[in-house]
Amino acid sequence: MAEINVVPYIDVMLVMLVIFMVTAPLLQQGVQVELPQASATPLPPDQGEPLELSVDAEGNYYLNVGGDPKTALDEETIVQRTAAVLRRKPTTPVLVRGDRSVDYGTVVRAMVLLQQAGAPNVGLVTEGTMPRRGR
Repeated sequence: MAEINVVPYIDVMLVMLVIFMVTAPLLQQGVQVELPQASATPLPPDQGEPLELSVDAEGNYYLNVGGDPKTALDEETIVQRTAAVLRRKPTTPVLVRGDRSVDYGTVVRAMVLLQQAGAPNVGLVTEGTMPRRGR
């Protein structure tokens, strides 16, 4: 009786696994910002992909939806694109990813723009730190 040799299939599966492991981190696009550190709870995974407005060290704004996420946008474009996303899906989490060296007023202005577009809540993205024990 002829039997199926599964060893070649396992080899192909392992090669595909390595390819996916290497390419998955490359799929994230965005602007490189140096985030401040704070301990906070992450967003629940069931809320879907958040809308992120990034503010780089020079004070330029970048949005992760609609067009190239590495192209700086003006304030009017940010309000229009954010409003369009929130009209389609009002429960979309809205976050600001501000560089730690950017002026505080620039980050606040980003939050105001998102609220003008109709975002009821705006969160801040930080790098996670380990909580201190014994306090």
